[in-house]
Amino acid sequence: MTTTFDALGVAPDLAGALAERGITSAFPIQELTIADALAGRDVCGKAKTGSGKTLAFGLPVLQLVKPAEARRPRAIILVPTRELATQVRDELAPVGAVRDLKVAAVYGGADIDKQINKIKAGVEVIAATPGRMIDLIDRKELDLADVSIVVLDEADRMADMGFMPQVEWILRHIPGEHQTLLFSATLDGVVQGLIDRYQTDPVRHEVESAGVTVAEMTQRFLRVHQMDKVKVAAAIARSGDRTLMFCRTKRGADRLVEQLAGEGIEAGAIHGDLRQSQREKSLADFTDGKLHVLVATDVAARGIHVDDIDVVIHFDPPEDHKAYLHRSGRTARAGGSGLVVTLLLWDQELEVRRLQKRLGIDQPMHEVFSNNKILADLTAWDPADGA
Repeated sequence: MTTTFDALGVAPDLAGALAERGITSAFPIQELTIADALAGRDVCGKAKTGSGKTLAFGLPVLQLVKPAEARRPRAIILVPTRELATQVRDELAPVGAVRDLKVAAVYGGADIDKQINKIKAGVEVIAATPGRMIDLIDRKELDLADVSIVVLDEADRMADMGFMPQVEWILRHIPGEHQTLLFSATLDGVVQGLIDRYQTDPVRHEVESAGVTVAEMTQRFLRVHQMDKVKVAAAIARSGDRTLMFCRTKRGADRLVEQLAGEGIEAGAIHGDLRQSQREKSLADFTDGKLHVLVATDVAARGIHVDDIDVVIHFDPPEDHKAYLHRSGRTARAGGSGLVVTLLLWDQELEVRRLQKRLGIDQPMHEVFSNNKILADLTAWDPADGA
């Protein structure tokens, strides 16, 4: 039984804007949190990336905010990465437009003057990385006096990336009464400290996600030869519409993009050394389906929130089981399922066996060459049958 946004108390004009984009029924996290957020409660939501939480906090924000004056936003959404800031803006701006509400993304590495001009013109909702927001407050280009709603999105990742001092600095500098919505994949440790200090009697909601992604993924482990590795990756990529490949290093990611081009596969890279505009273009082309393969490093991948990724290839095995789940979870998003392939060289077998043990996977690792027919449909192939 699906729940409509109307039933959760979302205003007809906002629900209509969603319906125009084909979004009519709520995901579980939206179903659990929207009514409480609309009622003005502080909400603490435990949900993983890809669960639909942007609308879970975004719809109440857009419904509750009043028009803003120059430099004085009504709501701020703090996020760990620039990619997430632009994603939140892109998802909420079309909905806010029906009420003439403006949503801006503010992050480092982009032209600060352009961002200042937007804020001067009056913006109701700002999705921002903590460092750039502090910069704008220090320059007196941004005033938090009118903020009535604060959202902390992916609070656990902000903690992992060392942003907690900045986040807390911003929270301490919001002078007025305000509602705080916090979303995180984990609610312990540092995140629990934030909840205790900055939320008032929060209502807690949790989307059951234990083991969901692993159960929904088809996982394969293939032993390959160094000289044939790129060809194997290319053959697997041809079997899907959207393939995300992971490399451990930025240089490795760039090199793989070049090597894939040699196999007739156009790929884009996304990592920290690229200009913001290059990263955004690769991500946009990948999201729009113009680019079938995206090559990412672990840190950059934190900003990738694309539905319908059907293949994830660990071109370099991940450092640990957490990284494996984080990378692989990109494919089983929003209830979808996907194929996850780990490529390993002869000297990585022990490392990958340890990884399998931590993940509770017992699967043979077959030696595979790039001309093997199974690569065209690894989902249909059963590793127990041999290669």
